[in-house]
Amino acid sequence: MTGRFFHSPDGTTDAPQSDAGKAAFADNPPIAPLRGMGQSQVDPVAQRVRLHHYLLDKINLALLDSISKDDLQKKLLPFVRAYVRQNQFVLNAAELESLIADVTDEMLGLGPLEALLKDETITDILVVGPSTVYIERKGKLQRTGVQFGDEEHLLRIINKIVGRVGRRVDEASPLVDARLPDGSRVNVAIRPVAVDGPQMSIRKFAKRPFSIEALIANAAMSGGMAQLLSAAVEGKVSVVISGGTGSGKTTLLNALSACIPPDERLVTIEDAAELQLQQPHIVRLETRPASLEGRNEVTQRDLVRNALRMRPDRIIVGEVRGAEAFDMLQAMNTGHDGSMTTIHANSPQDAISRLEQMVGMAGMPMTLASIRAQIASAIHLVVQTARMRDGVRRVTAISELAGLQDGEIVLRDIMVFHADHVDLDGNLIGSYQATGARPQFVSQINMIGVKLDPRLFEPPVDAAQKG
Repeated sequence: MTGRFFHSPDGTTDAPQSDAGKAAFADNPPIAPLRGMGQSQVDPVAQRVRLHHYLLDKINLALLDSISKDDLQKKLLPFVRAYVRQNQFVLNAAELESLIADVTDEMLGLGPLEALLKDETITDILVVGPSTVYIERKGKLQRTGVQFGDEEHLLRIINKIVGRVGRRVDEASPLVDARLPDGSRVNVAIRPVAVDGPQMSIRKFAKRPFSIEALIANAAMSGGMAQLLSAAVEGKVSVVISGGTGSGKTTLLNALSACIPPDERLVTIEDAAELQLQQPHIVRLETRPASLEGRNEVTQRDLVRNALRMRPDRIIVGEVRGAEAFDMLQAMNTGHDGSMTTIHANSPQDAISRLEQMVGMAGMPMTLASIRAQIASAIHLVVQTARMRDGVRRVTAISELAGLQDGEIVLRDIMVFHADHVDLDGNLIGSYQATGARPQFVSQINMIGVKLDPRLFEPPVDAAQKG
């Protein structure tokens, strides 16, 4: 057998390798140890990023797809062993083998992003070209040391992501929404619309969806708010969750889904499937973009109409942003009580205004008065969420649609968050309070056996006295 031998960083010579294996690795000077970082100071995620970045210099990235996993592990072994030795990490044989397996998965998976995806403290990954990656932890942005080999490497990772869900991204279609297998949301923009190279944002979702109890523990809502929302969802009260980007709308929707009785049939409709509902009987529908010829597009409005023929007990739209709002309201008004959706808006009032505009986009011959009557009849609660200056995502208001007055929809706050001050650590200090208003639907849900303690709606004593 002929062929050159591969000289590894630790001075050993391994067996001849396949043509793909020979071409995939290049000789480089040995790595320098990381100075000034003792074993107790090592950040595992940062260390994995450094190791991955080092290995990128050794590998012909274009040929990674043609080398087997076993071959790649064999070729990585001497490099990882040298890296571990020179940085004075204490690893036994099993730990070294596990590290090599992890690194191999990263190389054949989503490359430099894998270490970030596995870190459960990270909520967002923001790629700004091949050499700049930011993350969000606890509501705060941080720049990382993660880098891709070049723009071509980043594009290859992007195509892996979008290809898994049958989407495409190229010069003709430079914008795309996709998702990872765990449901994490991905948005991509490439040239020519992205001037400085490929841009990608990944909104990660927890492996285990947040429960209502976890949201209370994280100060996202009060116990009283949780009781009200849980009873409303169980009692088939239709809910719209409103908020800005990254304010926790989808997280709250997932948590509230646990309150839906398990014997109900749910149909979910999304642009990119990301909901993690906690029910046994769910039909998940996802839109499809148009082909290169501009044909075969399936919109959210198409899916809402089709869902009505699928015998749903409730329809859950991941986010309304257009004409599908009309069909959603029709569903809520024709026997699908308890349906839910999210909407981008900065306040409950803005959410209602946006719904009015979206229904108008459907092109139906409806006056503003009839649109408002449809909204007031279909929707019972608007739950407002916000990401506040301390990075905490909170429910800031639960408001009831109390009907129409002089042609205007009347919104009445039931519970709100009152901000007080910011402490020395930058934490926002405030309180969740009831306003004293009792929701109109309480008597309705009492009739089906869902009870709420009337004391939930009593305002604080000092607030009542001020009123």
